[in-house]
Amino acid sequence: MNYQDIITSIETQLRDYLGNGKAVIWISGGIDSAVVAALSARAIGNKNVWGVSMPYGNQDTSDGQLVIDNLGINGREINISEEVNGNIRKLEQVLNREINQVTRGNLMARERMKVLYGFANGLGGMVIGTGNKSELEIGYFTKYGDGGVDIEPIGDLYKTEVFEVARILGIPQRIIDKKPSAGLWEGQTDEDEFRMTYKELDAVLKGELNQGKIYDKVQELKRTSEHKRKTPSVFEVTK
Repeated sequence: MNYQDIITSIETQLRDYLGNGKAVIWISGGIDSAVVAALSARAIGNKNVWGVSMPYGNQDTSDGQLVIDNLGINGREINISEEVNGNIRKLEQVLNREINQVTRGNLMARERMKVLYGFANGLGGMVIGTGNKSELEIGYFTKYGDGGVDIEPIGDLYKTEVFEVARILGIPQRIIDKKPSAGLWEGQTDEDEFRMTYKELDAVLKGELNQGKIYDKVQELKRTSEHKRKTPSVFEVTK
């Protein structure tokens, strides 16, 4: 696989798609957003890329700032705690019970996307997604949260391929080495949540592993998340 050709292809498509516009990206401090920000900066220039860090509570944003500084893109930080906590309180009052950790995480993801689109609207820009093929195929994203974007530049790259692209782009080693996380709660990691490594997941998705517990788990994840990859159904009516 020629990763340099892949990088050039994505850059060209980003440049064609964005034209003279702005790119707005959630900079989580993870490898996916770092790679997307780097590709965007190379495609349209770092001054046209806005990286928005959106911590909840006292979440550490130093890795996100490292990416912003390393690429020389525009950086902003907006803490989403007040809005998310307000929504949690309202929901728990209506439901008369505490909401679970996953629901809280989804509220965070959707709040972040709301902020990104407000930011993009104000700049006249586009929200650039950071989803990779591995996560998109098993539905490892929040519907109308991090899945609600204008374009997914690395959406045809498996996670293991994203790591290779990151090395070529010169992403800081600290970002490459950290455990992938959606940043939805303390100690959360992607691989712990879907109970397999990205290497194992990609082996199934690429057809290299086609039996066993991990294979069955991936097929189940694909099946139950199919609704996330489709636009809402429109019912036909007789007129």
